[in-house]
Amino acid sequence: MSTEKVRVRFAPSPTGPLHIGGVRTALFNYLFAKKNGGDFILRIEDTDQSRYVEGAEDYLVEALNWCNILYDEGPGKEGDIGPYRQSERKHLYREYAEKLIASGNAYYAFDTSEALDAHRKDHEEKGKTFIYNWHNRLKLDNSLALSSEEVNKKLEAGVPYVIRFKIPEAETLELNDEIRGEMQIETKVLDDKVLFKSDGMPTYHLANIVDDHLMEITHVIRGEEWLPSLALHELLYRAFDWQAPKFAHLPLILKPQGKGKLSKRDGDKLGFPVFPLEWKDPNSGEISSGYREEGYFPEAVINMLAFLGWNEGGGSEKEIYSLKELIQAFSLEHVSKGGSKFDPEKTKWFQHHYLQEAKDEVLAKQLKVLLAEKNLDFTQEYLVKVVSLLKERASFVRDFWDLGFYFFVAPEKYDEKAAKKAWKEDTADLMKQLIAELEKIEDFSTSTLQENIKAWITEKEIGFGKIMQPFRLSLVGAMQGPDVFEIASAIGKKQTVSRIERAVREL
Repeated sequence: MSTEKVRVRFAPSPTGPLHIGGVRTALFNYLFAKKNGGDFILRIEDTDQSRYVEGAEDYLVEALNWCNILYDEGPGKEGDIGPYRQSERKHLYREYAEKLIASGNAYYAFDTSEALDAHRKDHEEKGKTFIYNWHNRLKLDNSLALSSEEVNKKLEAGVPYVIRFKIPEAETLELNDEIRGEMQIETKVLDDKVLFKSDGMPTYHLANIVDDHLMEITHVIRGEEWLPSLALHELLYRAFDWQAPKFAHLPLILKPQGKGKLSKRDGDKLGFPVFPLEWKDPNSGEISSGYREEGYFPEAVINMLAFLGWNEGGGSEKEIYSLKELIQAFSLEHVSKGGSKFDPEKTKWFQHHYLQEAKDEVLAKQLKVLLAEKNLDFTQEYLVKVVSLLKERASFVRDFWDLGFYFFVAPEKYDEKAAKKAWKEDTADLMKQLIAELEKIEDFSTSTLQENIKAWITEKEIGFGKIMQPFRLSLVGAMQGPDVFEIASAIGKKQTVSRIERAVREL
């Protein structure tokens, strides 16, 4: 590592919701910056205004904040090298495109889209692919093929043009990637990419390089899909005579079955989110689920994402990492080259772990919100008690309702199979006797209930199953839940007696 301060950036386009692949890119950038005492910058790449989606930028910022991937500089956190939206920097790019023309590294191209389409069609008919580069650029309508008088005439007449990069003709480029190592590419297979469009906006390639240079980015950590652009980007740095940052291309996140890149369709089909937060498409109104709304903790999502393409190495079996621990452990050396299979079940496993770690008081507050949606209200103290009894089997706060609805509402029906097994001819009479015993107990704590009722069963020589099974069925409506005395103590004497009386009537 050189002595210059590490600066990395996450540069998404506001064209829709942030895919978890993007969240992982942001996370790895953040971890690398923090590990090396550097800065993490958020830049919004919105030069393509035709694809801009209302609300997408706010979504991006909210998603990063929810994940605790906090940027040091970016929209709303202005540093010295802003603005951080490319649309607010567009006055910069033309000057740099003109510099490349002046140095002979770029040229004006006046070809109409109709003319280029005709060339493509002609090549297709001959079984070839049309590439605009060294082998045909002198035969096309551009400032390399035309005289300077002709070029000036076209420019003065306002003939539409693009600015193309002039790729070197026959060179073997030596490229290096921090994850993939050394690579070679022949420049003759590359095309003269458009850097500046006829609408006066830069393309991604030019804006990206200029911004990374001006923002003093030292490491570009991005997805594997940008690997084909690496040669062009290295050549652009060279053409500007700038020091290039170090590049690292992260492996793809693959579908659960392993083939192809994880998509929203996979999530829809298999029932898991692929976005951090819920997203409502402003055009179609379609709603896509998010990890936050599905009840996941951000810690679980981050822990899961960290393992998609990285591990600590050194034979470490450790799987649970706090964000602080991830920062300490992270390095690009241990990022894999191959794609990583997404495993929805593993995400749930992380979620279960973090729910067990969470304080009962915190979970009780979240449960209170969920119950309020059902018009139910209970004290914090009561909910803490319920959470402590059900927590072990829960993975999500919503599970507390599924596992323990009977703590909040009396059962309205009884499991048929359980009723057949538990409710015999003499059960109603025994339950009336149980009510009489319960009425005598002043201190309705779990231990007192257990002691008194067990003593009564033993004394009467009734047999535990004959009391305990219908007792549970009366309180719960099924053979599920924690210790029956815990349930009775929690819901209280009045509710316990009322539920048994109802069961006697119904069953």
